[in-house]
Amino acid sequence: MKPSLKAIEVALNNEKEEKDYYTTLSKKVTNPVGKKMFETIAKEEDMHYEQLLKIHKNLEERGEWPEEISPVVDETDIKEGLKEMIASAEGAAKSTTDDREAVQIAIDFETKAHLFYKDLIKKTEDPDEKKFFEYMAAVEHKHVASLENTLLYFEDPEGWMMSSEKSLLDG
Repeated sequence: MKPSLKAIEVALNNEKEEKDYYTTLSKKVTNPVGKKMFETIAKEEDMHYEQLLKIHKNLEERGEWPEEISPVVDETDIKEGLKEMIASAEGAAKSTTDDREAVQIAIDFETKAHLFYKDLIKKTEDPDEKKFFEYMAAVEHKHVASLENTLLYFEDPEGWMMSSEKSLLDG
């Protein structure tokens, strides 16, 4: 088995676990902002899983990477989503300790995934494989940033709003 095929199989397993985890959390978390964020990331993980399946199939059947691999990182604009949710009375609901712990666990999960892909980048010489793992590392890094932003909101909604509004004035 080629090393890239084994790496894709590990990545497939990781993406499935992540999707299942976020789907479960979206049902357990009480805060509507957290629910929305976990639903969004679960959908993205599912898209990554499907993309990895196609790559795996191509590697198995042809022994090469597909010619087209999306180099674009899906946008998870949780900051805008937070603003929209907060604008409604429902979005201002307090987060629970369980909500915050779930987000922290998710941050740890995504950080490990990011490091996994960064490690694979170092281990390959194939430019297509390297490009794909760079894409996946960037996606996981974006998830970490979104989750950290959500945790900030959960811990200090007023401070988060002030910071968020200031960034709009600065930009």
